Amino acid sequence: MTENEITLALIQSLKDGRAQDFQHILDELQPYDVAVQYRHLPEKHRERFLLHLTVRQLTELMQELHRNDQVRLLERMSVDQSTKVLDLMDNDDLVSLLSDLEPTMIEELLSRMNREESSYIQKTMNYPPETAGRIMNNRYVWIPRHYTIREAIDKIRDFAEIAEYLNYLYVVDDDKKLLGVVSYKDLILGELDEQIDDVMYTRVVKVDALTDQEEAAAIIGRYDFITLPVVDTENRLLGIITVDDVIDVVLQEANEDIEKLSASGKSIDFQTPPFVAAYRRLPWLILLLFIGLISGGIISRFEDTLQTVVALAFFMPMIAGMTGNTGTHSLAVVVRGLVGQQPDKKGTFKLILRELWVGIIIGVTCAVLILLIAYIWQGSLVLGMVVGSSLLLTLIIGTLAGTIIPLILYRLKIDPAVASGPLITTINDIFSLLIYFGLASLFISRLM
Repeated sequence: MTENEITLALIQSLKDGRAQDFQHILDELQPYDVAVQYRHLPEKHRERFLLHLTVRQLTELMQELHRNDQVRLLERMSVDQSTKVLDLMDNDDLVSLLSDLEPTMIEELLSRMNREESSYIQKTMNYPPETAGRIMNNRYVWIPRHYTIREAIDKIRDFAEIAEYLNYLYVVDDDKKLLGVVSYKDLILGELDEQIDDVMYTRVVKVDALTDQEEAAAIIGRYDFITLPVVDTENRLLGIITVDDVIDVVLQEANEDIEKLSASGKSIDFQTPPFVAAYRRLPWLILLLFIGLISGGIISRFEDTLQTVVALAFFMPMIAGMTGNTGTHSLAVVVRGLVGQQPDKKGTFKLILRELWVGIIIGVTCAVLILLIAYIWQGSLVLGMVVGSSLLLTLIIGTLAGTIIPLILYRLKIDPAVASGPLITTINDIFSLLIYFGLASLFISRLM
């Protein structure tokens, strides 16, 4: 069935009081699809829809909704329901939800929860935003090293409903210090009486709780892990980061970088009011407006040159556009490459040298093409040389600007994505116009 057909079937089953048919439809849906159906339902049917959900289904629905919908859903639930849902929610999702609420509401919700879960959530919220500690959860299975494989499998069975992933079991000592890790595959292939100590891996890839979430995401991507253990300074196991959390981190960081590259600075989505969206974009755009006036001043300074050789005006937008474009491309390469990496001096120099060669190769190719076009169109080899040389120099400068500026910002501990595309483009416009009209003025007598 299509989404609309599923919605109609759910509404009909609710109207007819056919709870069994309602559950049968939901059983065939993934949690995300259940959330889609909830959002599609008319408001008058939502109350009845929620009454037919189990606590587990309510929890899964809560974790798939957007923040405003989560808060509204909490308000719809009874105290008993909300308490059970909060206790069942994955810690990282609950921390994310609570972080956007008022302190009084956070305190009220935490007071309803299981004491152990509430304590863990409070500790997690004490970690700085965008760190590994902030996105970890305690839905994992740990075992002592003296366990046999049989005992480990028995514990998995006991905690199967609670653990988020069962791919790895973490081996700890009496102080909960991380000693090793064993995969579920190793348990299946091993002998039941074999000790965990004999099959576990002692070289465990892990992160400190204060590690940046981008670095944690890069480690999971690098090693193709499903989960990653998080420890404190004394190597005590605090929690795990799961691959679904990493996907959320990657999307979040990508959206932040896109916002910065587009000079919007702060989050703007489909729900952002027009005045708020305009307010968030205006500061950068006003700055670019004043910088752009410099470009206008350069053009007016060379007005006589333009009037003398009108053909120069034809090539001017092309040179400015290509220069800004190549600079933005270089910027995107650098910003993407810096995610989860810390290049040393040698790596930085190598990157700059590579982008220089990229600029030279692109510049020479485009310069030769535009030289031929200018010569064929105007019959002037000098005009072709001026346009081609200008394009070569500006493409090299544009590429270097798009590479060096974000690297400098990175060294200054400033997010390189703030070297936004519009800023790079505007700076390159100024250089391209100066070079273009400067060369044209030098050869003005031969262009006439």
